[in-house]
Amino acid sequence: MKARILAILSLLMICFGIRGEEARPLRPVLSAFTVEGGTAHVIETYLSPLRYSGQRFGVGYERMQAMKFDPSRWTMDLEVRLMCSHTLNPAHNATMWHGSVEGRWSMMRTWRRGPWRYYAGGNTDLDLGVMYNARNSNNPVAAKAAWTVGVTGAVAFNTKLRGVPVCLRYMAMLPLTGAFFSPAYGELYYEIYLGNRHGLCRAAWPGNYFRLDNLLSADLRFGGTVLRLGYRLDVRSSEASHIVTRTVTHTAVVGVASEWISLPAKRPLQETDRIINALY
Repeated sequence: MKARILAILSLLMICFGIRGEEARPLRPVLSAFTVEGGTAHVIETYLSPLRYSGQRFGVGYERMQAMKFDPSRWTMDLEVRLMCSHTLNPAHNATMWHGSVEGRWSMMRTWRRGPWRYYAGGNTDLDLGVMYNARNSNNPVAAKAAWTVGVTGAVAFNTKLRGVPVCLRYMAMLPLTGAFFSPAYGELYYEIYLGNRHGLCRAAWPGNYFRLDNLLSADLRFGGTVLRLGYRLDVRSSEASHIVTRTVTHTAVVGVASEWISLPAKRPLQETDRIINALY
């Protein structure tokens, strides 16, 4: 008898379009604010043939979230960094400054295997900066600009350290193509101002514009607050018109992160909802 009543009720619900609450995927946003500090080694032959070494500092912001169209298998990562380097020549009697701002957006295919997370996909990156060396009085400034498209890969492992949830992650970025700015050998910026702008935009590929940005980090989760500790190795090299630029930076990363979900007031969190974290 009960089976017949349940069957009739189910049929009536289908006929009148009455449905129970469907499971919806919820995509928490992981936001992290970081500071970096370490060492920088720079060669910029447009300004000087010598190698300059010194300090590097900066701030950054990262946002990770599962993609709306397929949250279980795709994740996006947005990163913005503002960096500054202060370096000296081998004799310590000349200074070179380097300031840059960078924005990168990646979309990665995600595989979840127990505590492990694997990511692989593409990215687009915009990097703008300037180098200044007062000793080169003829032309003390070298402008830097590059837009690239490349690949991003990462692996993360979630575990516990003395009862504290910890996420260990290694992430790397490699540009494959794009364009970057470079004047001709010996060309002054005043000549560019007068109209000599031929050949300033160069096609980028790993043979003339190489970069490998590596980040190793550990996220320690204390309730709703996450402490991020990490190390970044950023290697860059470009060559055009016999002008060589090489920078190698080693920085320690310290920051605070948190996860949050935006829910509509008409439908708060339900037991049937499925939370899909981007990293944890």
